[in-house]
Amino acid sequence: MTAILPAEVLEKSATVLEQLKAAGLMVVTAESCTGGLVAGALTAHAGSSAAVAGGFVTYSNAMKQAALGVPEDMLAQRGAVSEQVARSMAEGALAHAPGADIAVSLTGVAGPDGGSEAKPVGLVWFGLKRAGKPPLTQKQIFGGNRTEVRAQAVLHALQMIQDSL
Repeated sequence: MTAILPAEVLEKSATVLEQLKAAGLMVVTAESCTGGLVAGALTAHAGSSAAVAGGFVTYSNAMKQAALGVPEDMLAQRGAVSEQVARSMAEGALAHAPGADIAVSLTGVAGPDGGSEAKPVGLVWFGLKRAGKPPLTQKQIFGGNRTEVRAQAVLHALQMIQDSL
């Protein structure tokens, strides 16, 4: 059986987990295109409960609304893959996760289908919200197949968490 996550992702998640623990901080994830892989990478390591509050997998728009409070009109006007939705997902995750200090969110087009000229396959919007600080958003366009896009997105989300510490 092959590993679900590449070694590079597991190494990065171990480092980020230790840094979260050292800082005494808890993270929550809100994931769409990665389907829980960021939370999975962090919880692949023993002792992760000391730094991982939990995660939301909000693949559908209805789940983004119900679980994270993303406004229906925002989804209708901007689309699920947008800066505004990534920001709202991070804010909603932090608000709905008791004990969490940092929230990271991802929403994108992993492929191989579903892309458009405006939102190509490989486009991922990221959000990060720390308690008491303004939210951050970042946009990346990754190359490769679906598995590669998702792995790169997980790495980028982990890097955003690390950069916020």
